[in-house]
Amino acid sequence: MPEGHSVHRIARQFARNFVGRAVAVSSPQGRFAEGASLIDGREMARAVAVGKQMFLEFDGGLWLRVHLGLYGAWDFSGDILVDPTIASANGRMGQTNQRGTDLDDPILDDAGENSLASIGAPRRTRGHVRMSEQTKGVEDGAELEWPPPVVGQVRARLMTDVTCADLRGPTVCAVETPEQVQKVWDRLGPDPLVGDPAENEERFVAAVRRRNVAIGQLLMDQAVVSGIGNVYRAEMLFRANVDPHTPGKKLPAEIVRGMWRDWVDLLRIGVETGQMMTMDGLTGDAWRSAMASRDDRHWVYHRAGLPCRVCGTEIVLEEMQSRKLYWCPTCQR
Repeated sequence: MPEGHSVHRIARQFARNFVGRAVAVSSPQGRFAEGASLIDGREMARAVAVGKQMFLEFDGGLWLRVHLGLYGAWDFSGDILVDPTIASANGRMGQTNQRGTDLDDPILDDAGENSLASIGAPRRTRGHVRMSEQTKGVEDGAELEWPPPVVGQVRARLMTDVTCADLRGPTVCAVETPEQVQKVWDRLGPDPLVGDPAENEERFVAAVRRRNVAIGQLLMDQAVVSGIGNVYRAEMLFRANVDPHTPGKKLPAEIVRGMWRDWVDLLRIGVETGQMMTMDGLTGDAWRSAMASRDDRHWVYHRAGLPCRVCGTEIVLEEMQSRKLYWCPTCQR
């Protein structure tokens, strides 16, 4: 399931290509036909991500709410305006620990993704990009058919005169009123990229410390904090040296506060790079290796049975509320 950084990147793509433009909305698959008819032809006013959910506002006060779930993905095609906030004008990534590699020197990971060209340098391109848990680099296509043919089960198609976005396999795809959207927002925990930073931090600390529930469960509770999934949960707990079974109310406030601030930093890195890079201080060959292999980007996630990178203890894999949890029983005690 996409974690928070992916959804924020998708919302930013909509902001660049759709906001301020009239949008033709249809449902090639047919399952969203009624909802599509309500917003078809309206101008998109805003694109907002909160945790794992995205909200697209249209003129007239209607919103399109999308939760990708386990299998959902957006495919953008046509004239794609790529993100100047992700890659600077000199073509280098903007993350402090990840400077020094040009976009014309691609690093392909084990899924064939060019991490550095994810959404690309600031330019317009005629092409295609898929955005789900992992964003694919822009594929140029000067002869791209327009409008693009419908491929597979497309729940919703959003089109301007030059850009197309196809939605496949979402858990939620619904047109809602402002009141319905507000109810969803009200039940979601704080997101570092939405709202007042100080208020968000206090909300998180209070929500964790009043619960007699394992912190490993609380971090996955979207009512406690928005956007954290399995990868970030495991990595944040390791980085804080916290046993995932510790009840939230037994954690000192400074530890909980430190975890929130770590989430702020990790989410920023994820949005900038398109990757859940959770290891610190990587440079040169070590950084290139991590960008090329997802298993080299993390301290404990997906490392069951392997030695801890810090102490050498075997990383444990267990289930917590039917989700895989990776942790080090020596470092996290």
